[in-house]
Amino acid sequence: MVFKLLRNYIVILALLLTACGFHLRGSGQADFSLGKLYLDGGSGQLREQFTKALKASGDLVNSPEQANVVVKVLDEYLQRRVLSTSARGKANEYELVYFLKYEISDAKHRALGEQPPIEIRRSYFNDQQDIIAKDGEEQVIRGEMYQQAMRSVSDRIRFSQKQSPK
Repeated sequence: MVFKLLRNYIVILALLLTACGFHLRGSGQADFSLGKLYLDGGSGQLREQFTKALKASGDLVNSPEQANVVVKVLDEYLQRRVLSTSARGKANEYELVYFLKYEISDAKHRALGEQPPIEIRRSYFNDQQDIIAKDGEEQVIRGEMYQQAMRSVSDRIRFSQKQSPK
């Protein structure tokens, strides 16, 4: 009897989770198909995120002539600044700012609308007792920022493709 109730409870919980749109972090990368994309410029980290995302349903090509969509990076930077310091003058908290300005065009070099720049900000506490772990945390945060930028660009590409006349 208890086993039956527990099984029913698990089934209901699974149905509720899938019905609410829950998905694991990062699992939404492969759900877009951009076809062949050419990334003109951009950092190695941004290029790496596009390569990972396009493995399942697209391809990052080596020339704009092979591409359906061209993303041209006009300006990109990642900076770190101190938000607060300790009494000893050591940084207690940092803010990371990632900025990406780009334009999207189709295979015929027509711009797919005006693209607002992307700016992503993250802050983290810098524990002076655990410096090595905090350096690793910063690398993880940077990777997530590049991943978020890639998702924003791909969302805007899909939206622009829907809006542009064929």
